[in-house]
Amino acid sequence: MKDTMIGVDLAKIVRDWVIRFNARGPSGLINGKAPGNQGKLSDVHRQALAKIVESGPIPAVHGVVRWRRKDLVQWLFQEYRISVDETTIGRELKALGFAKLSARPRHYAQNEGDLESFKKSSPPHWQQSKAGSRRTSRLSSGGLSFCS
Repeated sequence: MKDTMIGVDLAKIVRDWVIRFNARGPSGLINGKAPGNQGKLSDVHRQALAKIVESGPIPAVHGVVRWRRKDLVQWLFQEYRISVDETTIGRELKALGFAKLSARPRHYAQNEGDLESFKKSSPPHWQQSKAGSRRTSRLSSGGLSFCS
């Protein structure tokens, strides 16, 4: 049997443990979260992103009337030559404290005056029952009765 574990030398594993122990003590031996790749956006980029979202787009300049994630991806590439995914933009915006808002859809031919008059003149769909109108005995309702 070889002294390897799935292509990794056992001596290398022990050496890594010793290095981690010497650097951080016993807590260095606890497996933590892997550091992963460094993010593409720096703090300067995040501040610029927050500023542009706060100020909103200028239709004549940006060509849009509201920011979408795909528009912000394009803006970041044009300004800083950074290519990121829409998911990354969404995650960054959430971390910056922004929330996705959607306008409630309206029919293009909706008339506010007609809508208000309809609301005011329509009777409610429900009314409170009058006292005693729903009294029925359990025996007469068709259910089984048990006598002792």
